[in-house]
Amino acid sequence: MEAVLTHLRGAIERREYAIGDKLPSEAELCRKLEVSRPVLREALRALQAMGLTVAKTGKGTFVVADSVEDPTFGDYSASDLLEVRRHVEIPVAGYAALRRTPDDLDRLHHLLDRMERETDTTAWVAMDTLFHLTVAEAAQNPVFRRVIEEIRDALARQSAFLNELGGRREQSDREHRAIVEALAEGIEQDAAEAMSHHLDRVETTLTDIVRPARTDLPKEGGTDR
Repeated sequence: MEAVLTHLRGAIERREYAIGDKLPSEAELCRKLEVSRPVLREALRALQAMGLTVAKTGKGTFVVADSVEDPTFGDYSASDLLEVRRHVEIPVAGYAALRRTPDDLDRLHHLLDRMERETDTTAWVAMDTLFHLTVAEAAQNPVFRRVIEEIRDALARQSAFLNELGGRREQSDREHRAIVEALAEGIEQDAAEAMSHHLDRVETTLTDIVRPARTDLPKEGGTDR
């Protein structure tokens, strides 16, 4: 999927598909790129999340931009989502370190163990969002929980995007465990710093993905693949 995405993204950034152009049909792209339809659809969804294309029901997929500016996840842009997460989740982690109960820690440790064993991306993403919700619950303030609930769908979309394109899963597991260890120690500053580091890594991966695709790929319809 990543190879297909890089190929199509490169073609768009080289303006082989100009803004306003319709991409070839799924059947044609599958044939030209020699991939299955599920793989192609994953790549097309990623293009749309990057803001390069838009899918119109019954009409096809159209190019709307030739460079990645700010990916969108559900109703929110990546930059807006990250800004809010920094202002909410970092202090939440600090409060959780001070207020967490033994039951909170048990839930978080159990969740981490499941995440580290999980092989299905969809299941892992669901647990990823649950992890952040559980940290908010450990802060013992229902408003924090409500805020994370509001952005939960966007968090899931972002998590899937980062794991598919940035290989973030194992790194996220390590960062999550560092957060829980800080919560268990009950040190507010350490917990806040662990969450801050986690969000820094999220931002770095997003930045790497947003950078232009390689330009040395073959043009659409070429013989080299």
